[in-house]
Amino acid sequence: MSGEVTLTIDGRRITARPGEKLLWAALDNGIYIPHLCAGREDEHPDAACRLCFVEIEGVPRPVTACTEPVAAGMVVRTRSERLDRLVGTAFELLLANHRLDCGRCPANRSCALQEIARQRGFKLKVTRLRVLEKNLPVDDSSPAVLYDPNRCVLCGRCVRACRQSGGGVLGFAHRGFQRRVTTFGGASLADAGCSGCGACAAACPVGALTAKK
Repeated sequence: MSGEVTLTIDGRRITARPGEKLLWAALDNGIYIPHLCAGREDEHPDAACRLCFVEIEGVPRPVTACTEPVAAGMVVRTRSERLDRLVGTAFELLLANHRLDCGRCPANRSCALQEIARQRGFKLKVTRLRVLEKNLPVDDSSPAVLYDPNRCVLCGRCVRACRQSGGGVLGFAHRGFQRRVTTFGGASLADAGCSGCGACAAACPVGALTAKK
């Protein structure tokens, strides 16, 4: 097809649109790269989850696939000892700040963390870091959505979905280990004017936001 560029990922030659981000080019061709925070519509991805690191021939350091545009002749690796170490550390950092009770989680068997662990051979447990128990209250105020901030991985998908399809009541607050997705002033979803559209629950990859039946 005219106007496309050819590149190589893990030994496979693929084509992609000029300017397309490497992450989506790989996924569209059946090449798995872990990711949580990126969205196809993002012009400037935050690369906050740090899970999509890849190596590009001629580039000295790993780069995030969600921010790197494809280029003709690019040669990419998604797996190496260095990459597995980087992605494994980022994954465990997420687990250390996430309530791990898969058996009781509404996203069990459809959770992005479980898929990443399966694809990369990671364990769904924290072995090197201290677990950060937040013990934040669950917000059950909305008639349509249940929000458990203890399961949140701060990917930001719900914030984007709420801005696009809902009332824009969700956003980020605080920094560092205190950072969380919340409403203005920390009000409950019902008091903040949640429309009950369910877009946030549909976007959540880990069961922090779930639609009520």
